[in-house]
Amino acid sequence: MTRDKLNDLKTWVTEYVSNFYSDDSDYNYLIRLKEEHTIRVCRNIAMLGEELGLSDQDMVLAETIALFHDIGRFKQYKTYRTFSDFVSENHARLGLRQMAIHGVLSACTTAEKRLITRAIAYHNAATLPVNENGNTLFFMRLIRDADKLDIWKLFIDYCNEREKKHSSAIELGLPDDPIYSQRVIESLKQRRFVLMQDLKTLNDFKLLQIGWVYDLNFVPSFQIVKKKKYLEKLEEALPQSKEIKEAVKLAHNHVNSFI
Repeated sequence: MTRDKLNDLKTWVTEYVSNFYSDDSDYNYLIRLKEEHTIRVCRNIAMLGEELGLSDQDMVLAETIALFHDIGRFKQYKTYRTFSDFVSENHARLGLRQMAIHGVLSACTTAEKRLITRAIAYHNAATLPVNENGNTLFFMRLIRDADKLDIWKLFIDYCNEREKKHSSAIELGLPDDPIYSQRVIESLKQRRFVLMQDLKTLNDFKLLQIGWVYDLNFVPSFQIVKKKKYLEKLEEALPQSKEIKEAVKLAHNHVNSFI
């Protein structure tokens, strides 16, 4: 696929998303949030690709994956008024259906289509397929890093402005109770990815994002986490308990081990 075709796809996505805006400002706020998130993930994946020395062709594939990774979010929110896959449907699969309906990858080769769709299908999965080929696994890992780097920024910015603009959709409908779940803490103690189904409170969602460092894949990603102080900022928004401090320390140690 060519850079010119990618630019055509960017225009298509802008026009596609424009159809989801309405005269409801609160609704539009969340559509715009996801549109801007997509733009930043595209920038993140280009930045990571440059740091990792990707070829021009691989950069186009990477940016295409980033461009469409959350295309299902718009239909999801319009239909269900939530970003929680557990109470609606998997937004990656929803997005892939939209891509197929509109034939957006018609200019791609069969191999390119498979790589792009597989990377999108697994960008939000708890684990990656064990028998996948190495090249596709690379792009799966790349989009997961690029996505997380922006969600950290987006969520921390939201927490800082939460009193002015509260959104249940961003919080996945989780209650803002002053507690957290032991199952989540145990996952962090074992340096494991926290599962979405284990979340019971908003604090659990913050802890889940601390655990995302165990799913990062590339040195530049770890460097950004450290530079932007994402772990410190998430910790500030959590109860100041001994076990949370210990979990955060483990996460810091993990990040430092890759730098």
